[in-house]
Amino acid sequence: MKKALILSAFALALGAQAQTATPGTGTSATGGQSAPMAQPGAGTRNAETRKDDKIARGDRKFIENAAESGMFEVQAAQLAASKATDAQVKSFASMLVDHHTAANNELMQIANAKGVELPAAPPRGKRKDVEDLGKKNGAEFDKEFMREVGIKAHEKDIKLFEKASKDVKDAQLKAFVDKTLPTLREHLAQAQKLPQSGKNSAAMGAGKS
Repeated sequence: MKKALILSAFALALGAQAQTATPGTGTSATGGQSAPMAQPGAGTRNAETRKDDKIARGDRKFIENAAESGMFEVQAAQLAASKATDAQVKSFASMLVDHHTAANNELMQIANAKGVELPAAPPRGKRKDVEDLGKKNGAEFDKEFMREVGIKAHEKDIKLFEKASKDVKDAQLKAFVDKTLPTLREHLAQAQKLPQSGKNSAAMGAGKS
């Protein structure tokens, strides 16, 4: 009899322990997903979207590349908006912050809808570029920013978006590309007009001859 009571008590204890180990699903607004959501790239979101994730591999790659480039340009432009000495460079940098931030936010919404995980920061090489830019001052800083971000980064962006305009398969992504591409071209055109870019001076010299 005593042995039966002991076994019964042991079984009850195991049952209570099992109930305690099972987390409740109503403890958070996200249905218990708060921990995975805090870590981008965790398996929870992937499991939810994998069933209807129909985005092509090329489209996914473009989203990732465009996001990395956009984040780099926002970081560099934020730096220039506060550090540039020339008023025109400051104004150009502020415009880039506004436009690229808006584009990045729209791209993030598309990525979330398609189940694409975006990088948390630009690639290490791009972060190093921003750090190196921050070490420069005065006119040297202005020229470096205009050459590397105003000209080179936008030339690269335009090629990326022009290719995507022809190749991407997702209709929502295609609409984003076609809407953003003219803005990138306008950024490049404005950058080329500023003497700090090193582009306009040659054109002006050619016009005078």
